[in-house]
Amino acid sequence: MTARSTTDSARDIPEATVARLPVYLRALLSLADRNIAVCSSEELAAAAGVNSAKLRKDLSYLGSYGTRGVGYDVDYLRYQISREIGGTQEWPVVIVGIGNLGQALANFSGFRSRGFRIVALLDADRRLEGKEVAGIPVRPFRELADIVTEHQVAIGVISVPAPAAQDVADAMVQAGISSILNFAPTVLSVPPGVDVRKVDLSIELQILAYHESRKAQTEADGVPSLDGTGAVAIDPDGVTA
Repeated sequence: MTARSTTDSARDIPEATVARLPVYLRALLSLADRNIAVCSSEELAAAAGVNSAKLRKDLSYLGSYGTRGVGYDVDYLRYQISREIGGTQEWPVVIVGIGNLGQALANFSGFRSRGFRIVALLDADRRLEGKEVAGIPVRPFRELADIVTEHQVAIGVISVPAPAAQDVADAMVQAGISSILNFAPTVLSVPPGVDVRKVDLSIELQILAYHESRKAQTEADGVPSLDGTGAVAIDPDGVTA
């Protein structure tokens, strides 16, 4: 891995901005696919689903990549954001738990296109050992430490049932994994220096259900929404506008 300069490594970017950078990258990829070489902050913000002031502030943490009166060079900005979030190198990843969700994740083509290479699929169920998913044979969970060492894995994905998730996380940390993406509906306890991102599909659905209930109540009360269409405006940070 190429070391960054002291200036780059010391740069403090707010967590909310970090969370939006992949959204901007996806929007830039979409613009590039449409052969758009230069875009304004308003165009990029619209493609990303945020307001232009927030986008400009977020990008200011990365440096000055726009040209006044011209806009952003799509390919160049795409490279800079990708570099910032580690997308210019390949990241080996292991997935633990090869049930329906684990198999769906293994088959997701978006990982490789964004720099993530699935090096191993692991499960404690011996009936799954040797089964191929997305061309990768399922290996026993007990081989986790060896695989992490062999492939220098820093990122692990947990897609096991909630009762088993903490044990899997403990094994990942002990093996040397320092970043975990957790799909199990439970909160993990990890030591300092280990990052955990939690994806709880049921909570996301409940949040959507809440907003649906709000919209229904607004229509029942005859109160117009902010945009006059009956839709409730949602800020990208998850705060109702």
